[in-house]
Amino acid sequence: MNKKLEEIINNNRKYVQEGLVASYIPELAKANKDHLAVHIFDVNCNENYFGDVDVKFTIQSVSKVITLICALLDKGEDQVFEKVGTEPSSDAFNSIARLETRASHIPLNPFINAGAIVTTALINGDNGYEKFERVRNLIRKMADNDSIDVNYNVYNSEKLTGNTNRALAYYLKGAGIICDGVEDILDAYFKLCSLEVTARDIAKIASVLANKGVAPWSNERIIGVDHTRIVLAIMTTCGLYDSSGNFAVKVGMPSKSGVGGCIMSVAPKKMGVCVFGPALDQSGNSMAGKMVLEEVSKELDLSIF
Repeated sequence: MNKKLEEIINNNRKYVQEGLVASYIPELAKANKDHLAVHIFDVNCNENYFGDVDVKFTIQSVSKVITLICALLDKGEDQVFEKVGTEPSSDAFNSIARLETRASHIPLNPFINAGAIVTTALINGDNGYEKFERVRNLIRKMADNDSIDVNYNVYNSEKLTGNTNRALAYYLKGAGIICDGVEDILDAYFKLCSLEVTARDIAKIASVLANKGVAPWSNERIIGVDHTRIVLAIMTTCGLYDSSGNFAVKVGMPSKSGVGGCIMSVAPKKMGVCVFGPALDQSGNSMAGKMVLEEVSKELDLSIF
């Protein structure tokens, strides 16, 4: 399998030249666009990998999956989906347009920035730091790695340049969608996006979702079956922003991307997969990573469709 993954990485390495690293967050602009990796962790705890798997990167929007899980655990399905929708978006991940034009003013789904700000606000905690700790602790548990923590260079860079997210959050506050202090919620949101991980961490998180919410290495149930089903459904329809439909056709696995270059994919009952490649397409998804996942999905017959 490792030999096959080496072949797939080498087949698709050329695509890194077609993408660009995220530059709207200055610290992310320092990433090496040539990095490319794939890591698989299956439900029987077998691992296969190739490429730059030891390179650390920030989790960015992949954290939104775990934030949604925490919100569901803390508030329940009905209360969460009163505040955020479950529909795909054809707009950019940081767009404010639909908030203004939808009669309810609620974000379309939990994986665009506005939706993730709402789910962050829904997490239990008296302040932003307690909300952040709640999600970080679940990320650590799902990754089986207690050392996962914030990259403060990225966090400070995000906080200094996050004015679009501030606009989204203040609009949500004005519309009565969130009630807590905006800056407190945003601080938790920025810290969660700035958690530093490896491809193995993300593959293990994905393996919990693949195993119906049970950690393969301990057989401990971390997430209920119903919540796992909800999360996987929204990952399938909304996980790659405005290119989610095309990705579903070509790859066919519930997935979530982040502008740090990571894509987390789930093959239900089989395995978790992480690809990492900081060179992004126009939608903010890893350019070469998408191509690697397409080949992995075909080679291993992982599409859910």
